[in-house]
Amino acid sequence: DNYKNSKSDLFAMFIERNLDLVQKQGVVAMITMQSWMFLTSYENLRAHLLGQGTILSMAHMGARAFDSIGGEVVSTTAFVLKNNHHPQYIGGFLRLVNGMSEVEKQVILKSALPTDIDHQSTDFYTASAVDFNKIPGSPIAYWVSKQLLKAFELSTIGQEFLVKSGLTSGDKPRFVRHWDECKIKDINFQAINGEDNCLKWFPHNDGGPLRKWYGNRNSVINWEFEGEEIKNLKNSTVRSPQHYFKSGVTWTDISTTFFAARYLPEGSVFENTGSLVVSKGNEAYQVLGFLCSSVAKTIMDILNPTLHYGVGEVSRLPIGNLASLEKINLIAKKCIKLARSDWNSYQNSWDFTNLPLLQPHFRQPTLKEIYTQLRAHWWEMTLEMQRLEEENNRIFIDAYGLQDELIPEVPFNEITLTCNPRYRYGGTKSEEDQESLLLADTMKEFISYAVGCMFGRYSLDAPGLILANQGETLEDYFRIVQEKRERPEVDSGQLSVISKNNSDAVTDNCTLTTDNLSFQPDSDNVIPILDQDWFIDDITSRFHEFIKVTFGPDHYEENLKFIKEAIGKDIRKYLLSDFYKDHLKTYKKRPIYWLFSSPKGSFNALIYMHRYRPDTVSIVLNDYLREFHTKLIARREHLEAISISTSASTPAEKTKALKEIEKLKKIIAELEDYERDILYPLATQKIEIDLDDGVKVNYPKFGEALKTVPGLSE
Repeated sequence: DNYKNSKSDLFAMFIERNLDLVQKQGVVAMITMQSWMFLTSYENLRAHLLGQGTILSMAHMGARAFDSIGGEVVSTTAFVLKNNHHPQYIGGFLRLVNGMSEVEKQVILKSALPTDIDHQSTDFYTASAVDFNKIPGSPIAYWVSKQLLKAFELSTIGQEFLVKSGLTSGDKPRFVRHWDECKIKDINFQAINGEDNCLKWFPHNDGGPLRKWYGNRNSVINWEFEGEEIKNLKNSTVRSPQHYFKSGVTWTDISTTFFAARYLPEGSVFENTGSLVVSKGNEAYQVLGFLCSSVAKTIMDILNPTLHYGVGEVSRLPIGNLASLEKINLIAKKCIKLARSDWNSYQNSWDFTNLPLLQPHFRQPTLKEIYTQLRAHWWEMTLEMQRLEEENNRIFIDAYGLQDELIPEVPFNEITLTCNPRYRYGGTKSEEDQESLLLADTMKEFISYAVGCMFGRYSLDAPGLILANQGETLEDYFRIVQEKRERPEVDSGQLSVISKNNSDAVTDNCTLTTDNLSFQPDSDNVIPILDQDWFIDDITSRFHEFIKVTFGPDHYEENLKFIKEAIGKDIRKYLLSDFYKDHLKTYKKRPIYWLFSSPKGSFNALIYMHRYRPDTVSIVLNDYLREFHTKLIARREHLEAISISTSASTPAEKTKALKEIEKLKKIIAELEDYERDILYPLATQKIEIDLDDGVKVNYPKFGEALKTVPGLSE
């Protein structure tokens, strides 16, 4: 009630209170958090301080100034404020933000103090209230050069365009899904407004991780009946609905590194964490080119170095009239195209059609040679993106007259393509380690795609998603693949199969049958993952078959060895111990393949949730768990015969048999407990699921029958 300018935080109210307490011409010396210097929520406080008082000096410490109080989280500043207004007074400012500890900041402070007129440290700056007031919002940006201050004479993005914050749903778990959780037929990917009442889910933009130009399009929101449910929720806030589904430029509101913007095509509802500069055509490319430039990055660090980028900060960026910079449009379009191609090369994208490894123009005799070709292509993409970004920087640096302050060069770790290991794995690993990780992950993505083909989610005979609606069957698979093959708009060059022996099956327009399928999906939607080939549809056996189909039989052993060496272990061991962990990472703790697993992991069977039916648990129980139990008993009896044989077995064989018998007894007991206590009761329930409820709701319905997913409830 009494401190309206500073009520956002108690420390800020004390700044204002102390200025009220001190006598005229007196001074206030404080150490506080730095947020009052920059955030829009303290704009009125800054105006009050700069209008009533004068900053005499400041030691801007930033993070890690006090080792004993968790300094990495708390960013601080120390300052002396005089209770008298001298707008022309030139204050002294020490910039200590680069020190990584108390000791480092002490060293910088002592060396930065000006001892005489000839000793001017690069960490010592002078500035006045007049300088601060030239910048929108008057941030205490003491380090800004005179040339850069001129930029703030230009019109801002907020003056030239609409900059809008989106909705706050009030209950994300209820209204928002990863797109791959839902029935694909219920998602309107082509929305131009929210009036299509036939569909429930619409693309949803909510920021996401650091990525420039294009991407982070992986969630959908319940906007059925123009968001009726959300609008009726008390704690929801629907902002700017008239601008939903429009194209423009978006960004992530919080980043731990730097500001990054992306193009957002028509068709999305945007959140307050993924706000929008509403623009279309060349306007969008011009805005995006500017926001992805080093100039915008530098100015954003002035307006708000706290790494929280709201609508207010973006609105204040000085952009002027970009119509004369025609080359920006071309550069931005090329960057968007590269980033879109990269984004759509992975299964997290709803526009994913096919693995790059399996595209015909990378075809080579062996998988190793294919990867070499693909890696060279990725390197060229990264270099081209770097070249374009540096050219974009050069244009804006020249336009703003900052040639003496900024450089156009962009380091590789800021080229935000997933195929770029320096960005994907960060800057802490060696180049050799990054390359090893990229190779391993590419092979794991191949394995994941193979599993998708085993379930019919994907097909080697048609691009994109095949079975992606609830309860779909093999009959649906044949129908959808046939329809995709008959569509003239489908580019046959994007179809997956590389093996020459199967190419006819892909391009031939004859009726699709099991005989001319390149790779047959699993018939009952249950794929066992066990330590040996106990079943003909065992996941390891099926994967070996997939390798032969995709790359041909001639180099099968060589290709298999290449994959093993890339992932660092035997294929069966990887599928048994690591595949599901990687699946959870890929699908962000919302798995679309569910793992039935006994308590100690002796029995494992994978299902695809989109093909789940109420009798699926019974199939797991009767056709796999009980069958596996029977086979283990037969194996135990065989070993018992060996152990008591008087002539057919050597002592070593008997000893080995006895050890295996003991192991089998424990496994059999585990399976019996799993059946009796968990799986059989579950099978009798014939549980129904609704994909609209999401994995977070559906997965727990199966309790201990399924492998635990850490963080599922988050």
